[in-house]
Amino acid sequence: MAYVSMGEAHRRITEYLNRFCGAVSYQDSPMLCRLLSFSSNSPSLLSLADALNVFQDASILIRQSDKFSEYGEILAHLFRSLQSYRFGNLVEAYLAFEKFANAFVQEFRNWESAWALEALYVVCYEIRILAEKADKELTSNGKSPEKLKAAGSLLMKVFGVLADPYLVFFFFKLYGKGPKRVGALYVTCQLFKTYFKLGTVNLCRSVIRSIETARIFDYEEFPRRDKVTYMYYTGRLEVFNENFPAADTKLSYALQHCNPKRERNIRMILKYLIPVKLSLGIIPKDELLQKYNLHEYMNVVQALRKGDLRLLRHALQEHEDRFLRSGVYLVLEKLELQVYQRLMKKIYIIQKLSDPARAHQLKLEVIAKALRWLEIDMDLDEVECIMTILIYKNLVKGYLAHKSKVVVLSKQDPFPKLNGKPVGS
Repeated sequence: MAYVSMGEAHRRITEYLNRFCGAVSYQDSPMLCRLLSFSSNSPSLLSLADALNVFQDASILIRQSDKFSEYGEILAHLFRSLQSYRFGNLVEAYLAFEKFANAFVQEFRNWESAWALEALYVVCYEIRILAEKADKELTSNGKSPEKLKAAGSLLMKVFGVLADPYLVFFFFKLYGKGPKRVGALYVTCQLFKTYFKLGTVNLCRSVIRSIETARIFDYEEFPRRDKVTYMYYTGRLEVFNENFPAADTKLSYALQHCNPKRERNIRMILKYLIPVKLSLGIIPKDELLQKYNLHEYMNVVQALRKGDLRLLRHALQEHEDRFLRSGVYLVLEKLELQVYQRLMKKIYIIQKLSDPARAHQLKLEVIAKALRWLEIDMDLDEVECIMTILIYKNLVKGYLAHKSKVVVLSKQDPFPKLNGKPVGS
C-alpha cells in the first residue's frame, strides 16, 4: 500500500463524493455502477480505500456539505464496507455493505424512474459475492457460514420492491409501463444462484410462481441476458425433478439464446442439457463434446451407441464426483435401461444374420453370455427381471416366455425409439 498524505486522502474522498452525488443528480447509471463495483478491484476504488484508512473519519467530509449529507447514511456504510474490504476483513465488509444496500434500496424506491436499475443490479451482485467471501472467512475461522443466507433475505426484499404491484401500478399510470419491474428477473437469477449455492433450491418455487403467474410481468419485456439465466436455472430444477421434456425446453431455450461468444456459459448449459437429451434418446455428436471440453460425457455417449454396459459403469465411476456435484449422476445412471436396449438390438441383429427364421426369439442364456463377455455376471433370473423391465418401459416390444426362458420379440419395430420422450412415457 503506497503512502498517502492527509491532503491527498482528503482530495480522493471528496472527489468520490462529488462523483457519487453527480451520478445521482444527473442520473448517470454507468458512473454509479463503477462507483459501487467492489469486486472489480478497480484502481480508483482501491485508492479510495487507502485514502479512507488514512483519513479515518470520512463522515466529517460527508457532513460538511448538504449535497453529501443528503446521502450520508448510504455513503457512511459504503465507506466502512470499502475500508474493511481493503483490509481483508470480509465479514465486517459484508455487514457494512448490507446496511448500505438496505439504505440504497430505500432510496431507489423513492426515485421516480428506473434510471438506477443497473446500479441496483450491481448492489445485488456485490452483496451475493461479498456474502460468499465472508462465509469462506467464517468457515476458515471455524464459525458457521451465515452471510449468504442473509444476502438471500436481502435479495428477496429487493425482489419485493421490484414486484410490488402498487409500485408497478403507479409507474404504469405515470409512464404507461412499469419500468422498474423488468429488474425483477435479474434479482430472481441472483436469488437462484444464492439458493443453489446454499442447497435450498426448494425456495426457488415461490419466486418462480411470482414470475410465471403474476399478471404484472410480461416475460417478453425482460432482457435476453436475464431470460437465458432464468431458463438455465429453471431447467436445472426440472432436471432434479426428472421432468425431462420441460428441462429440454428450458435448457434448449437457454442454449439457443446464449451469446455464442460466451463459451463458458454454453458449457454450463450443456452440462445439464446433454444428460437430458440422452434421457430422451437423443445422442450428441462427438464434435460438440470436444468443442466445449465435455470429455466426461464421451464414454457415456459411446456406451449408449454400442450397448456397452461395462463402459457406462466405468464412465460413471471415473467421473462420479463431478456428476454428483452437478446433480446429474442419478440421471445418467438411469441410462442403463437404454444401454440394455441397444445390447438386445445388437444380439437381435447378429442372430438375424445367422438364423433369420428365429431372429425374434432371444434366449436368456444368450443375453447372459453377452453380459458375461462385458464382465457383468448375471444369473438367468436377473436377466429375466431386466427383460421384464425393458418390456414394461416399452423399450422392447414383445413378451417373456418364462418356461422356455426366451424373449419373444415383436416382428414389427421390436426396439421402439424414444423420439424425444422419456423412458416409460
